Amino acid sequence: MSRFTGSLWKKSRRLGISLTGTGKELDKRPYAPGQHGPNQRKKISEYGLQQQEKQKLRYTYGLNERQFRNLFEQAGKMKGIHGENFMILLDSRLDNMVYRMGLARTRRQSRQLVNHGHILVDGKRVDIPSYTLVPGQVIGLRERSKNLDIIKEAMEVNNFVPEYVTFDADKMEGTFSRYPERSELPAEINEPLIVEFYSR
Repeated sequence: MSRFTGSLWKKSRRLGISLTGTGKELDKRPYAPGQHGPNQRKKISEYGLQQQEKQKLRYTYGLNERQFRNLFEQAGKMKGIHGENFMILLDSRLDNMVYRMGLARTRRQSRQLVNHGHILVDGKRVDIPSYTLVPGQVIGLRERSKNLDIIKEAMEVNNFVPEYVTFDADKMEGTFSRYPERSELPAEINEPLIVEFYSR
């Protein structure tokens, strides 16, 4: 199954969550797309709610179904709470960390930066967006990539770096200092529903 490349704005409105991370999609019309506007009332089944929660998380991180499912199964083999481990694994992906550090304005943009070879991990070029980071690793930019306009623009607008990342704006590099806690990850996701969805 391929990765979704359509309009995230429509998807955001349908799922009631900002998938780009900017919140702009829900500012104008905070309701699902469709000709009936905000008055559409449909009762969703338990399965529908579980599926909706899965789609929210999958589109937020921009994974295709196979990648998402593989990571979910990997999380199930770890000690601790399955859903929380899954969220932490998603957040530990290299493309997500590039976004978290403010080197890209969206996760889509950060994935492109990784794909195109602009990103270094511990001084070595890594061009695999799904690369899983471990605490202590340093994420930086190739010297010639530091002047890219999209990176400069992203750094101008982003002033929030999570506490589990230390970022040096002068060097344009950051350290993934520890795994995030559940309270530091998207609050609008109800991950137990996703666990239920895959446990059917």
